[in-house]
This record gives sequence, structure tokens and C-alpha cells, in this order.
Amino acid sequence: PDMEYAMVDAIIVKVIATARVQKGDESQAIGRSKGGLTTKILALTDALGDLVRFVLLPGHRFDAVGAPPLIDGLSFEALIADTAFDSNAIIADLNERGAKAVIAQHQRRARKLPFDAEMYKWRHLIENFFGKLREFKRIAMRSDKTDTSFKASIHLAAAIINHDESQQALADL
Repeated sequence: PDMEYAMVDAIIVKVIATARVQKGDESQAIGRSKGGLTTKILALTDALGDLVRFVLLPGHRFDAVGAPPLIDGLSFEALIADTAFDSNAIIADLNERGAKAVIAQHQRRARKLPFDAEMYKWRHLIENFFGKLREFKRIAMRSDKTDTSFKASIHLAAAIINHDESQQALADL
């Protein structure tokens, strides 16, 4: 992976009826929200928009909760993220690492932090990745009962996306 900078973002996918688990089984990253049962896919991509890591969270959880396990143990020069990741804890962790925080800031932030608007434009790469990921019906509408099966589907889809992109790059030569 090209870890010059990393990008983090999340999407919510609807859980279809066949994937619903027994009441009280909270371990399958399925949460209840206004839209029904949902799962949140929180992903970290490299500078090329290729998947590096991801975690699954119940759909109602805050995005910032899943960011520390994603960036733990990785080295990068900057982290690009949207306002959902505007957290003092995340920014402090990035400062401690010596990484630049390119995170859109909430309006409620009392003291504005420096923000690189040009670098933030590269965030479209993770959005493109999620767009391609949603093309896989099994991911767009979670039909797997277990996290293990759903994670395997995401890994497979990401491998297909990366393979297709590399084939396209070779064809352009």
C-alpha cells in the first residue's frame, strides 16, 4: 500500500431480513437505527484508494469510535477524514505520531485547526472505493448473519476492485 497518506470513512448498509440474528446477540455488528437494522463499515484506504483495513460497527455507533483500531500500528504522513472524525482524541493521536490531520472540522469546534483544503480534495478516492463496494449486492444489503462471513465478502469485493483497477491500468499502457 502507498501510505503517504491514509483516508478513513464509513458507510452504513442495511441488514436484510435473512441476516437478522437472535435478540440479545450484540456481537454481530448489527444495530437498530431510524432506518431499521444496519451495519457500519468503517474503512481505511491508502493514498491510491485501495483498502488497507476495515472494521464493522453497529449502524448506530459513532464513526470516531472505530478509528483508533484502524490507524493503530500504521505509519503515514497524513490522515484525511470528514467531520465525523473531528475528535480531540484522534487529532491528539495524530499529533503524537507526527502525522498531519486533514480533517474537516465541526462548526462547534471552538478553536479552528489548520486545514489543508487541497489535500482534502483527495478524499474522493475513498468515496470512489465505497461506490465500487456498493456495486456488490451482497455488501450493499447485508445478507450475512455473521461478521466473519460479511468480512469475507468485503475482502473478496476489495480484491476484485483492486484487480479490476490494475487490469485497467495495464490496458492503458
